Amino acid sequence: MSSKSEDIVGETWDYCFADSLIKVGSGLAVGSVLSLVMFKRKMWPIVFGMGSGFGMGLANCQHAFRNPHLTKMLNYKLKQKEGQKSESAKQS
Repeated sequence: MSSKSEDIVGETWDYCFADSLIKVGSGLAVGSVLSLVMFKRKMWPIVFGMGSGFGMGLANCQHAFRNPHLTKMLNYKLKQKEGQKSESAKQS
């Protein structure tokens, strides 16, 4: 069954939003721990962690929108052309 292009774009946006949210949250957690443990409760490790997470999420979104068909290639099967079938039959 074929999908509408709006559905594919919507799924890609959903993936991007969820992935970015997870990465920003992970950066927040790591930055908070580093701020408490190593940097005497400074704010910059938290901001740096959140910014790094947002940057990684943004890069993954750009990759998902630029190459939307790369993840779907496992579903395709190659078919042999008619000319190749007859040539291989002649050689045997």
